[in-house]
Amino acid sequence: MPATADRAAVLNRYRNVCVIGAGVIGSSWAALFLAHGLNVVINDPQPDIETVVNAALIKIAPTLLKLGLPHEGLERNLRFEPDLARAVAGADLVQENGPEKLEWKQQLWARIEAAVPKHALLLSSSSARPATEQAHEMKDASRLLVGHPFNPPHLIPLVEVVPGERTDPKATADAVAFYEALGKVPRVLKKEIQGFVANRLQRAIMREACYLVQEGVVTVDELDDVVTSSIGLRWAVNGPFSSFHMGGGPKGLESFFQHLGKNMAASFKVIPQVDLDEALQRRIIDQAAASFGKTPIPQMERARDDTQVALLHVLAARNGRDRT
Repeated sequence: MPATADRAAVLNRYRNVCVIGAGVIGSSWAALFLAHGLNVVINDPQPDIETVVNAALIKIAPTLLKLGLPHEGLERNLRFEPDLARAVAGADLVQENGPEKLEWKQQLWARIEAAVPKHALLLSSSSARPATEQAHEMKDASRLLVGHPFNPPHLIPLVEVVPGERTDPKATADAVAFYEALGKVPRVLKKEIQGFVANRLQRAIMREACYLVQEGVVTVDELDDVVTSSIGLRWAVNGPFSSFHMGGGPKGLESFFQHLGKNMAASFKVIPQVDLDEALQRRIIDQAAASFGKTPIPQMERARDDTQVALLHVLAARNGRDRT
């Protein structure tokens, strides 16, 4: 984490931010930017976007408070501009959160390029479209790259920073510095890949989870309990590789692979068939409704956010890292 003075200097470089699209992700980014004293302009065609965003800021405020961030009066540095060219005209940084439609993003960035200052850093929250694809219509894509958050951005530390083929390495370094100054944990991917890293892992786990429910091994709430009582706890502290390294004994992963590598390799070749048809979807939906689905989602979200904040504080204390 950069020193306080360094963080302030970085944020001062990006004092004026334009948030394109203010749904769940965009509103969360906006709240975080505002909490760090940045000026935010939101561009979103929704007719009631001001009401939507202001409601989101109220909802997010308790989490910002628990994170030790400013949480009141955030709207003072917030304005809305429906015209895209005017919205980005004075921006030092753009964080795009629009639909995952390739042609839409390509046209959007071409329009932004024509109106945004040359120094502006251009970041996409896309979880599916690499920067190289998005930049197809741009003349100069050197400042465009993906800054993919894990939802919600104001709370979850990870940002996957994914440069495109035409991204200037300096822009990648600038993006990392910006996200670090916000207290995030940016990780640069060495190559573009569909789904990036975190979502690919999440998708693999979800596939196996659906298979276990499909086969009647567990119900959805039982599976959730298994995860939160085992690998969920473990992975909050150590990732898969370091966990198995410790499980291998004195020689770590070398011993682990010597003892279990052959069986693991064989298991990797067996991919059980998961048929996520309407019947399985209905089974999952009904099981959820009979268990955790009885709790209103806002109540679930509040409990989730409060618990994750507490966990982040514990991890920060252990690592000597300040997220604010």
